[in-house]
Amino acid sequence: MKAIIAGGGIGGLVTALCFIHQGWNVEVLEQAQEISEVGAGIQLSPNAMKVFEALGLASALEKVGFLPEAIEIRMGESGMRLIRTPLAEAAVERWGSPYLHIHRADFISVLQLALQECASESLKLGATLERYEHDDHEVRAFLANGEYSSGDVLIGADGIHSAVRSQMLGSDQPVFTGNVAWRCVVPVERLGRSAPDPVACAWMGRGKHAVTYLLRGGKLANLVAVVERDDWTVESWVETGSRAEALKDFAGWHPTILRLMEESDALFRWALFDRRPLAKWTDGRVAILGDAAHPMLPFMAQGAAMAIEDAWTVASRVTYSETVQKGLAEYRSLRFDRASSIQAASRANAQTFHQRELVGRIKTYGPIWLAGKIAPKIGLMRQDSVYGYNVVSAAANISR
Repeated sequence: MKAIIAGGGIGGLVTALCFIHQGWNVEVLEQAQEISEVGAGIQLSPNAMKVFEALGLASALEKVGFLPEAIEIRMGESGMRLIRTPLAEAAVERWGSPYLHIHRADFISVLQLALQECASESLKLGATLERYEHDDHEVRAFLANGEYSSGDVLIGADGIHSAVRSQMLGSDQPVFTGNVAWRCVVPVERLGRSAPDPVACAWMGRGKHAVTYLLRGGKLANLVAVVERDDWTVESWVETGSRAEALKDFAGWHPTILRLMEESDALFRWALFDRRPLAKWTDGRVAILGDAAHPMLPFMAQGAAMAIEDAWTVASRVTYSETVQKGLAEYRSLRFDRASSIQAASRANAQTFHQRELVGRIKTYGPIWLAGKIAPKIGLMRQDSVYGYNVVSAAANISR
């Protein structure tokens, strides 16, 4: 059995490894001439780490990542701490797996190396998918250079501008959220006393918020800073903006945030668009996953985790179901409600993070502050349904 996977990013590489784990041959079609990632961090929560434990990659990821001591919420201007919830040991004790911060380039390197070790010829670079055809016996993926590949299933892990989704559903109309995100990574040694603490910290503010955490054993600091504005709407991971503009967006904020911007070599920015849940994820022997199926705003740090859960589920279902088509239908059925609910929760968090009015700030942040004083672990309880989910067990429950 052979799986063709469109897209050689995180979702595509994890999907390939999940299919290989199930005994499939794979071919990964990536349109870029080389796989690279901009300097940015990613959060791998326990629900995502469950998959890498099953794949035997958890230790490799932990070696190049960073285990945060706690989760914190602070006010963006004053730095006042609302709540601090211990995380390093609690994650394993409560959810069964660690919570990891990792540089995207390091993450991709671990995935690529794992793929090379078990299927060295499976990654095809410079392979731009134009269209697909399928029948009862196979699916064919046609490339821009006139070549085509055939297999038993085609998985579109080709991101927010997915060619597979476009053929399956037609062009869509994403909605600009009115939010623009700034991203950068900075060596901690440059930051002095303004270096972020070794925690995953969300900083709340009027019409904006930021997230800071550490990478590479604590040697790098990562910043994601989101601001409400409507004068820049480019949806791209590689567009850069000026330092002066970023500092203006966060004028008056805590020195930790401003120092990160001041010391960064490059500030990337991208406009955040939203897409409502899609009614259709499959077409015969073809399916989409990750951002191609359910792109998420970054307000719960679950975009990559949902793609990883998708990857395990789709590989499991098509392996153990009577037919590929039935397996893909089961994959969509298993994943739709969970992905849609986390999409909605991510969307709602924008309002929580960006309270502008005094009354709203008191009503939102007051209970968080109170919980931090009397029951700091309540923050862990609120994440049980997300972080405590075990997709490996969920898929296995109907696999036999």
